[in-house]
Amino acid sequence: MEKFVDIITSEKVYLPIVYILIGVALNIILGKVVDKITAKHKNSSGKDKRKDTIINLGKSICKYLILIFVVLGILNLYGVDTTSIIASLGVFAAVIGLAFQDILKDFLAGVSIIFDNKYAVGDTVSINGFIGTVVSLGLRTTKIRSSSGEIKCIGNSSFSEVINYNLADTDLFLKLNVAYDTDIDKLEKVLLDIKDDVLKIENVKEYSLLGVDELAASSIVYMVDIKCKAMSEYAIKRKVLRMIKDKFDVEGIKIPFTTVDVNVRK
Repeated sequence: MEKFVDIITSEKVYLPIVYILIGVALNIILGKVVDKITAKHKNSSGKDKRKDTIINLGKSICKYLILIFVVLGILNLYGVDTTSIIASLGVFAAVIGLAFQDILKDFLAGVSIIFDNKYAVGDTVSINGFIGTVVSLGLRTTKIRSSSGEIKCIGNSSFSEVINYNLADTDLFLKLNVAYDTDIDKLEKVLLDIKDDVLKIENVKEYSLLGVDELAASSIVYMVDIKCKAMSEYAIKRKVLRMIKDKFDVEGIKIPFTTVDVNVRK
């Protein structure tokens, strides 16, 4: 019985358990602290993939650091030279780094993209000439889907520059050709009449008349500016042009078109 008590009370028996319990407690406490700090963000979780990724990455790093310290503490308790282990791990990490340097480059580039907020899932970007919507942003690769459906997987270290079309709105300039006998005041009134309908179109931010832009060979060119969300201008253009054509037909505003006179000699 005394031997059993001695074994139970031995530092080599209860201290490892204490280290493990301390590690678990630290992990729980740090997790709660992070959750409390990011509680406001969690209410909109999923809307900001960058913050989600940073939070999860931070939790994982803390967890593995605690695990490493607990294991080293237990090994040191049993008389293992942890200094030599740390040195060996450093050499091993260097060898692994050389063998998988491309993977490490992608990983570090992915961390840089996340922290610099270059783009996020859902953004429309151009990378290495490929334009599409970001469908997946990982620490090693980025997946982009083009408008025609192709998905391209790009290593995060394979590019240094990226064009993000979602960081600012775009201007859609419409050039409208009308006949020379058109009353410009009437034309502007007609274009203003459809303003409310244009602003109801999804992703349209502003609508304004810029005025006469050109006196062409057979028509007056009037310009309209529509500020809208990037990469949505093509769909918006089709809808607005349909509105304008229908309104012009009702108001009797003519759109000039090329005609050809054919003379037949007898």
